[in-house]
Amino acid sequence: MATAQLEKKVKENFLTCSICFKTYTDPCTLTCHHTFCQRCITKYIQTRPDAVQSKTIPCAFCRQDTKVPHPSRPVEEWAGQIKPSIIIQGLIDTLRTEEDAPEKSSTCCTICQQIGETTPGALWCPECEVALCDRCVKTHRVSPILQNHDLCDLSSKSKGRRTIKCTEHKSNNVEFHCKDCQKAACQTCCIIYHRACKTLVTIESMKPEMKTVLLEKRFGMGKRLKVRSKKVEMKNEKLQNSSRSTELTVQNIKSICQTAINKIKEKETQLLDELNHITQTYAGQLRSGVKHEEIEMQMYRQHCEFIDQALVSDCEMDLYDAYQAWESGAVEKGDVRETDTADTGKIDDIRFTPDTDNVQHILDDLQLGKIDVTYQDQGTRLPSPVLVDTIDGRMADDEDKPYLCDVTVLVVNGI
Repeated sequence: MATAQLEKKVKENFLTCSICFKTYTDPCTLTCHHTFCQRCITKYIQTRPDAVQSKTIPCAFCRQDTKVPHPSRPVEEWAGQIKPSIIIQGLIDTLRTEEDAPEKSSTCCTICQQIGETTPGALWCPECEVALCDRCVKTHRVSPILQNHDLCDLSSKSKGRRTIKCTEHKSNNVEFHCKDCQKAACQTCCIIYHRACKTLVTIESMKPEMKTVLLEKRFGMGKRLKVRSKKVEMKNEKLQNSSRSTELTVQNIKSICQTAINKIKEKETQLLDELNHITQTYAGQLRSGVKHEEIEMQMYRQHCEFIDQALVSDCEMDLYDAYQAWESGAVEKGDVRETDTADTGKIDDIRFTPDTDNVQHILDDLQLGKIDVTYQDQGTRLPSPVLVDTIDGRMADDEDKPYLCDVTVLVVNGI
């Protein structure tokens, strides 16, 4: 179990493409040490005409450019010229080798493997999640702690349903749910503790209700994921615009400084230092916002995977666990939202206003211009609306195309 969890973490943190969010396929590592799938980076290059013109591969994560070894080749072949790192390629090959032969270890006795022996497995214990040979089966059945475990054939281990024993009446399975107390119970608990309760149902009968609730939560979580994705795209675009605006401002400052004397050069240095400081602050604020949204996205993906696994499972206890997590509010409480004042005081734009007339007349106290910075104010300005979804308003009896242009839904801070 620990090995499987470790492999999963390695895949998610080190072997997952940040563009398609899947395990690398034909990975290529750029000079900034960020790795992407060849297919993903090729598609990204085709969306950047400036990269094609400069014959470089821009990093989709940090925007650093990588020179193409043979730029005369077609653009579709540029990513194939970049080789992956030896470590990443080795990890991918190792994990693929272990995944190609999972059945070999599952047919052997798990207990015997731990002491260095290889014995064919005879039965499977769903509660311990181990394969047992004939000798270990006897030991398993006579153990006071394990004797109540139901063993099944190895061929049906993937079909076995998970059962949970009552913490108080250890010989009974948890099969009921008390809606009045919002607690799971075994048959003995129902008789002793829930006699006065009015709504006591079996967990099996709750499957349709739990599926409905989880599907609604899954839909809502998908909506939030779309909102966060849109916000990340908008902030990345704003970061690019900031870089271009900064370059134009620097050129404007330098062109004015060329017409002045050494004293103007001092003013040039002063303005450039001020611009550099503000630009770094602005870029840092935008990167912080992108990082925040990516953390939110990762959290929503994990919640979605948890619900998806419960929905495809044949086991009602998996559904029940997911259902209880939502009913208890544990997942909703962990949802991190931006506060209304999160963006107050953040830089919104940077402009340079030249002061040419003053330069021509005053040389002792030169004022080439000033850099204006505007800040976001949540009290007077709402966040930019994000299109999340559209619906078709046509009804079965409509004769003409419905006119629904006045119906608009805006998402503000996830609401």
